[in-house]
Amino acid sequence: MKAVVNYSAGSGAVEIRDVPIPSNLGPNDVLIQVKAAGVCGSDLHMYHDIQGFPVNRPVTLGHEYSGIVADVGSAVSLFKIGDRVVSETPSYICETCIYCRTGLYNLCPDRRGFGVLENGAMAEYVKTREAIVHKVPDNVSFEKAAMTEPTCVAYNAVAHHSQIRPGDYVVVFGPGPIGLMCVQLAKMFSPGRLTIVGTSKDKARLEIAKQFGADTLIIADEQNVVEEIMSHGDGFGPDLVLDAVGISITLKQSIEVIRPGGQITKIGWGPAPVGFTLDPLIQKAARLQGSFSHNYPMWEKVLLMMGKGEIDPLPMTKTYDIKDWKAAFDEMDSLVHAKSIILPNL
Repeated sequence: MKAVVNYSAGSGAVEIRDVPIPSNLGPNDVLIQVKAAGVCGSDLHMYHDIQGFPVNRPVTLGHEYSGIVADVGSAVSLFKIGDRVVSETPSYICETCIYCRTGLYNLCPDRRGFGVLENGAMAEYVKTREAIVHKVPDNVSFEKAAMTEPTCVAYNAVAHHSQIRPGDYVVVFGPGPIGLMCVQLAKMFSPGRLTIVGTSKDKARLEIAKQFGADTLIIADEQNVVEEIMSHGDGFGPDLVLDAVGISITLKQSIEVIRPGGQITKIGWGPAPVGFTLDPLIQKAARLQGSFSHNYPMWEKVLLMMGKGEIDPLPMTKTYDIKDWKAAFDEMDSLVHAKSIILPNL
């Protein structure tokens, strides 16, 4: 089968390869014929070899996907061949640590994710586990369903890890896919003001943010970010800041603007050192909260909301045949649009 493989370390070490279709299904395994696979920022980081996490190369990329059940293991009872499904991202968890036992398996120290430590879904087929498979509502397309994973990242950050109430002043740093979905999720809480911060290179994506519900756009390289944020509301700053960028300057600005007693939820990754004092966070008695990945109930809720039409990530996407994977990577990388979706089985 055709697969998009990150075959070695070094920038640009990605190509289409013929690899075996996963076989020898275990009793609880599910084989999925992939219909749509999203390109994540982490895939682009691996493409450029600038990721801040270990990678088991060569590896088939991709962890955001939907498809049709092609085969099931002998003990699988919840799914049958032909079902329309999505799968979560942890290809392996230990199942015995306290986090696995309490449903927080996204925090399992032995977790191995698709497309990084295990072969992923930018391929014609992928093998997953019954425990992390979900049925897709009939009225949700494969392309939309493939966006369940990034939407769940945003759901975890906004609805689970953040204290957000109607009327709150909310600021999102970064109009990438996660930031844009944070805008959609935050809008559901009826914020008093919803602001998103990007750069002049992000202008196309910032227009999507307006479509998704942002009230105010701030262009960081054309405006004074801190002054613009503080000029709204009562002058004490936002109640909640969602940092979906992952660079030091956005965290610094988040700490500068957050109101006393407010919350910063940090989603974006970045290996750079902080390089500034966190004392204002202490002085303001503000909360700095990390948010990582997602778990089973979040996927069920997001799929339900997609089926009801309450969440729609598709306006930020563009689709490509698998043979055009490089264009999918490069156009997303150049910020032509927010999200590329690869279709392995056109």
